[in-house]
Amino acid sequence: MNRPSIEAVGAYAPRFRVSAEAFEEAWGQFHAAGVNEKAVPDADEDAVTMAYEAAEHALDAADRAGADVAFLALASTTPPLAEEDLSARLGGMLGVPSDATRHVFTGSTRAGTRALDAALSAGPWDSEASLEASSPDASNASDASDESVGLVVAADCPRGDPDSDEDHAAGAGAAAFVLSGAGAAEIRQRAEYAEEYPGTRFRPTGSETVEGLGATGYERQAFTETLAGAVSQLDLGDVDAAAVQAPNGKLPYRAAGALGVETDAIQQCATVHELGDTAAASVPLGLAKALAEDEKQVLAASFGSGAGADALLVENRGIPSSLALGDDEQVSYAEYLRKRGELTSGPPDGGGAYVSVPSWKRTLDQRHRLLAGRCPDCGALNFPPEGACNDCKTLVEEYDEVELTGEGRVEAATVISQGGAPPEFAEQQAQSGDFGVAVVALRGPDGGEASVPAQVVAADPEDVNIGDSVETTMRRIYTQEGVTRYGFKIRPQGTQ
Repeated sequence: MNRPSIEAVGAYAPRFRVSAEAFEEAWGQFHAAGVNEKAVPDADEDAVTMAYEAAEHALDAADRAGADVAFLALASTTPPLAEEDLSARLGGMLGVPSDATRHVFTGSTRAGTRALDAALSAGPWDSEASLEASSPDASNASDASDESVGLVVAADCPRGDPDSDEDHAAGAGAAAFVLSGAGAAEIRQRAEYAEEYPGTRFRPTGSETVEGLGATGYERQAFTETLAGAVSQLDLGDVDAAAVQAPNGKLPYRAAGALGVETDAIQQCATVHELGDTAAASVPLGLAKALAEDEKQVLAASFGSGAGADALLVENRGIPSSLALGDDEQVSYAEYLRKRGELTSGPPDGGGAYVSVPSWKRTLDQRHRLLAGRCPDCGALNFPPEGACNDCKTLVEEYDEVELTGEGRVEAATVISQGGAPPEFAEQQAQSGDFGVAVVALRGPDGGEASVPAQVVAADPEDVNIGDSVETTMRRIYTQEGVTRYGFKIRPQGTQ
């Protein structure tokens, strides 16, 4: 039985960018060496929505569906909630089976490689492997279970105090890996190492911002010594690309000699210069970029304050990939602070239309998986699948379930300007400005369309017009009673 290897990769970064020059104009200096610009999440983006985007790209590249996933791991140092199993939400968005194994890794910038290591140790997930542990009769294995895969996603958007080194570097992004016994990128060697170095990077309980001691020599020693301790255990040989943890754009290169790699190998797959410090997604993003560019021997070396390190050596024979890391739109420093919520006053008193969590839960099949219903009398698609058919007006007791494709065309559109948003969306509008809403005809898998209302995700909401082709994505809708509600929105087809 083949051990798991990487079958396909996906990646995602928010489309907004803020430049080093914008920071320098605001502060008189820029504290993130080697970072030219960094990715900025929109007001309705977080680690979960970025994880969804990267996972969808990876699954599409592998020609897989969420239903094929038997092992799901989510890694982030910035989960939207300090206590909740967010892999359940991510799995619901992707259509991962309810009985799949799920894990969440957090609390360290090496969480992404920790998740990847755990998945490699847990697989394979096919029928023969599971039957060896439970039944001597392998003839009962189903064909569907032979297609089971692992999915590892690392997504992060760290932040620091506005004038800190940590915030000047803090970026955003996500990477995802589909693992199976048939993958063509094999992780040949793995090692880890830990040495007690407290205080190099930390986030106190209850805080949203990471901090450091500012002890440059101490931090550099912790970084270099711990990473070298892990990498030295590998039989490295020649390396074409090295994905090394990047708290800024210079530190990974300073460690090159201790790791036994050339600076060119680090440069080959670095994302920090364009995306900033992506924390737990830093090394996964570099690894995804190296594999997508068909680098043959790839080192992945991650570091987490405390301090610990992982080292993985990957032999790549060529795998499919889908990386959405471009399509950048520059924002000013003031717009950056606004999207972070630094310049807004919070949601209005009294809130908006109340929707209880149990009521929201009952709509998740529609909001996450676009579950519509086909009328048994006339065949028309209805969304949501309840009540009388929109076409023949027959009162339907039970619709035939149909999952919409997530692609369609705009039937009607408008823009909600300042002061026009419902109270539950007022905070989003304060952070991101005017937003579009539309009625969209989403296609069914076998023909037919269902008219669906949705919020628009676009660089300019007025660019979405009647007749335009659009696709769905997953974003935050709003937060009520402390619980963030996620659901689909639409964007012009082929954009981020």
